[in-house]
Amino acid sequence: MPMIDVYAAAGTFRDPHSLAQQLATTLMTIEQVPNIPMFRKNTAAFVHELAAKALSNVDGDSTYVRVQVLTNAGALDRAKQLAVVEQLTDVIASAGSDPSLKERTWVLLTQAPDGGWGLAGHANTNDELVALARAQIAQLKERQSAR
Repeated sequence: MPMIDVYAAAGTFRDPHSLAQQLATTLMTIEQVPNIPMFRKNTAAFVHELAAKALSNVDGDSTYVRVQVLTNAGALDRAKQLAVVEQLTDVIASAGSDPSLKERTWVLLTQAPDGGWGLAGHANTNDELVALARAQIAQLKERQSAR
């Protein structure tokens, strides 16, 4: 259930809301988690629009995008790490209508330590998150079989 933060100069993206939704959907797909409410409601992206003067590289260029992805520990193996960086970079460039944004997009992958992932007011361990997901899947199956 990752959280994604995107930082870019205001005006970089036409539709920040659609960008946030597309990033969250892309990451949930890469993670290959079950398509259940627990994951759908808790995989989210936040687009932070900054004044162009609020960011810069050494040369004074403020046309960079920073994407920080926070997941629970162990959620992304190496293949998924590569896919996240590549696909989120592609989503950013497309949303900015600027293919050259690929060269100026930084993607940072960060893992919360086991027990350092809060959901519904509780700091969950990975085992607790798995148990919550399994319980929700079982409830959904029960509802479907009762129909």
